[in-house]
Amino acid sequence: MIRGVHHVAISTPNLNRLLAFYRDQLGFEEIQQTSWPRGTGQIDRVLALHDCSARQAMLKTSNLCLELFEFASPEPAPMAPDRPVCNHGHTHICMDVTDIGEVYNRLLAAGVHFHAPPQDFGGVWATYARDPDGNVFELQEIVAENDPAALFH
Repeated sequence: MIRGVHHVAISTPNLNRLLAFYRDQLGFEEIQQTSWPRGTGQIDRVLALHDCSARQAMLKTSNLCLELFEFASPEPAPMAPDRPVCNHGHTHICMDVTDIGEVYNRLLAAGVHFHAPPQDFGGVWATYARDPDGNVFELQEIVAENDPAALFH
């Protein structure tokens, strides 16, 4: 039986930059960093890669872990930093906040690119932004706790 979501993973060309963003700007706690050399068969099998090597960091916030990978091999293909969210695959990570206006203004001042200011969806305020690699994340503030529909915006 599935108990819930444990973590989301992101591959990045610059682990230090993305780690600093999620840790220092969004408040995730760094839990661990590790790496593995080429030829680690067990990891190659699990990831369906050949002779992979990478650095990895795990971060945690109240109910979500975020795993970051910087692969040295095989050489990854770059992602377009303005990849539309309608493309197949991962679209965004949503983080629930308590004061979306404060978080939005703080991140905006830090240079984070937002698609739009927070919008009122009736019971939920939300906006999308991009991390330094162009990955989309959503900020949401549920303001109508008693509205079941607001919990699944």
